[in-house]
This record gives sequence, structure tokens and C-alpha cells, in this order.
Amino acid sequence: MSVAELDPPVRLGDLVAELGGELLGSPDQTIRQIASLDAADSGCISFLANPKYKAQLQTTRAACVIVAPAVKDEAAARGAAIVTPDPYLYFARLTQWWARRVRPAATAVVHPGAVVDASAVLGAGVSVGPLAVIEAGAVVGEGAVIGPHCVVGRNARIGAGTRLSARVTIGFDCVLGARCIVHSGAVIGADGFGFAPHQGRWEKIEQLGAVHIGDDVEIGANTCIDRGALSDTVIEQGVKLDNLIQIAHNVRIGEHSAMAANVGVAGSTVIGKHCTVGGAANIIGHLELADRVHISVATTVTRSLNQAGHYTGVFPLDTHADWEKNAATVKNLAKLRERLRALEKACNKNE
Repeated sequence: MSVAELDPPVRLGDLVAELGGELLGSPDQTIRQIASLDAADSGCISFLANPKYKAQLQTTRAACVIVAPAVKDEAAARGAAIVTPDPYLYFARLTQWWARRVRPAATAVVHPGAVVDASAVLGAGVSVGPLAVIEAGAVVGEGAVIGPHCVVGRNARIGAGTRLSARVTIGFDCVLGARCIVHSGAVIGADGFGFAPHQGRWEKIEQLGAVHIGDDVEIGANTCIDRGALSDTVIEQGVKLDNLIQIAHNVRIGEHSAMAANVGVAGSTVIGKHCTVGGAANIIGHLELADRVHISVATTVTRSLNQAGHYTGVFPLDTHADWEKNAATVKNLAKLRERLRALEKACNKNE
């Protein structure tokens, strides 16, 4: 299914008045849909952000293309264009503008099938969906949306304008800031994984902290953020977490960091600001990552990283037979190193 169409279509002049940019072409030309360069037709707007798709600029049927100044002349030669320093950022803001017009806004009402404790406080314009539960002492900020089947635990606080999709669970005492987006199935504030071994059995360590999440955080579907053992697990403002991520107890993630799907972060790790972590990467516990550390896909981080930079620890893909040979070589590196040292000593004696 393609992007929902605008009805009525929008004039390019009106779009640029809202979002900025330099318009090349008639301001009266209209568009009704957003599409990729290869799928666009004469009623669509598209964008060119990645240079590897530059050839499609000449073949696209899009009515208008969002481009960088470097390709302004080429874009103008084929038709209407919006010129902007960062086409991808412009595209992002265009999608936000589009969504506000094609997606129905939540109705500010508490569904009769919801269960809201008498001591809970709901701000003006809050929407609560069917079969949602808001427990005692919870506070939901102005304009927040609590989707169907959500649970907002005792004394939890939800910031103004925050949106919980269906089936989100917010544990007791947990805090979400303003304008957060939490997708379906996410669990915030489950117990951290804490057990003390005793005579061959495991004794549960009660998790007495909570989770504190800053403003403008987005959390993907089925992602889990565990409450702290004593102090809180903290997700600072602007952090973006993809689907199926595990954040363990007492982790701290610095502002505006981002993680792709299937990342796992073990307990008490501190991650700096503006970091990125590629999909399926793992970070073991009790480590520190400096600001602006970038971890490649499927990398396992086993030590603290005290300097900004891009780190990779992925063993390259190969045929299975060659991979086995290379893996065997890696296992023998320590022995080879000792043999090399012995040879160097022998050579030094003979000099």
C-alpha cells in the first residue's frame, strides 16, 4: 500500500511556504502523494538524498524532486524541484507535515471500557483507549494518548503530548517525558535480571529503582527497558530506540543516541551522547562508552571505549570451509605470537 494521498492535493507554493526551501517551477503545480524516485508518477513529490540514486533523477516521473544545491541545474532541467541544503531532513519534515493531514487525530476522550483509578490525574485533552488501565496515583500529561490495552502503573508519570500505541506497559513509578512515542508491545519498567546464587539456587534481588525517560524519546515495538536495582535506568532526551531492543537495569543512555533493532545492552553500562549502535550489536555490562561512539552492526563490545570513533568487531562473512580455516588461525594467534618472539630472540642472539 502506498502513502496516503492528500485530498485536495497541495500546491508546491503552499508546501514551500510551510517547510522552506527554494522552489524551481510553478507554485501552482499540485502534488497528492510522496513516492520514491523509481515509483513516482506525475502527481508525486520525491527526493534525492543518496548520490548513488542520481541517475534516477533523469528517469523519474515525479512532478517535483527535493534536491541539494549540487544538483540544482540538473533537477531544474527535468521539471519542478525544491532545493534545500539537506534533502533527507526536508523529506523527514515533509512526512511529518503529511502525517498531520492524513492520519486521524486521537479523540480527547476516556473510552468507557478503560479502567482509570479515581486517584489518577489526567491532563486536558488526554485520550484513553478501550481496555486501557491507569492505576492509582498515575499522572498523564496534557494531550497524551494512551492506546488500547495499555497499562500505566501506579504512580507512573506520562509527559504532555506523549503517545503510547496499543499494548504498551509502563511499570509503577516510571517516568516518561513530553512528546515521546512508544510503539506497541514495549515494556518499560519490568524487573531487571538480578539474582544472587545460594546453594545451587538463585535468590531474587528485588529491583527497587524505576525507569526515567526524557523528552522526545521514541521506543520501538517490543523493546524492553528494565527498571533499576537501586537507582533508576535512565534514557536521556532525544534517544531513538528501534524494535526488539533490550536495555538492562541501571543502564544510562546519553541524549540523542540511537540504536537499531535487536541491540542488547547489559546492566549498569553508561552510553554517552550522540552515539549510534548498529543492529544486533551487544554491549556487555558495567562499561562506559564516550560521546559520539559508533558501533557497527553485530559487533560485541567487551571493553569500555573512552574515545569517540567508529568501532567494528564483526568477523567477515566467507564460505563455511574458509571461515573454519580462518577461525582456526585466529585461535592459534597466541601460539604463533610466541613462536615469532622466540625466532626474534634467536635472530638477535645471532647478530
